[in-house]
Amino acid sequence: MNTFGLYHPGTSVLHRVPAGPKLVVTAAIIVVLSLWIRQPWQVLPAAVLAVIAYTVARIPLRLTVIQLRPIVWMLAFVGAFQWVVAGWERAVVICGSLLVAVALAALVTLTTRMTDMLDAIVSAARPLRRVGVDPDRVGLVLVMTIRAIPLLGAVVTRVTEARKARGLGFSLRALVVPVVVGALMTAEAMGEALAARGVDD
Repeated sequence: MNTFGLYHPGTSVLHRVPAGPKLVVTAAIIVVLSLWIRQPWQVLPAAVLAVIAYTVARIPLRLTVIQLRPIVWMLAFVGAFQWVVAGWERAVVICGSLLVAVALAALVTLTTRMTDMLDAIVSAARPLRRVGVDPDRVGLVLVMTIRAIPLLGAVVTRVTEARKARGLGFSLRALVVPVVVGALMTAEAMGEALAARGVDD
């Protein structure tokens, strides 16, 4: 079972913080870190912050690794590209920032029930009803986006395991094409499920 981004029951301080403030604070921290990290050494304090947060939330190490595993291939590709184009220092800054941001975002979903998150998002979007925005639709889209992350991770895992079972070596094209096809099939299935429930406009 892919447990990326799924709620992990607990009684820690982070589990008890309401969904709304938790989302706002986490988003603010990610923005501040993205603006502050400009040198490779600055990645270390940011990573320490993420480690402390996971420790306070009492998230098991195995579950922590699962949160980061789906983006390993993306970080490898981005890091290699940045190394060639802008040098190793820029590669460390970009990949380190992405890693910390994903870890903190995943921690929110690990310590927050999806229903609480949806309620917080819908409540925050209610003032937008005056300009024709449906708060329930906004909440649905954001929750679907969060849910799509583990689904995409599962697709990448299936493709990687299938290649290993066939004894095939690494090939970026051979990895990307099946993942894109699998992602499109998953999106089509989700669209059909929404249409069957009347959410088709």
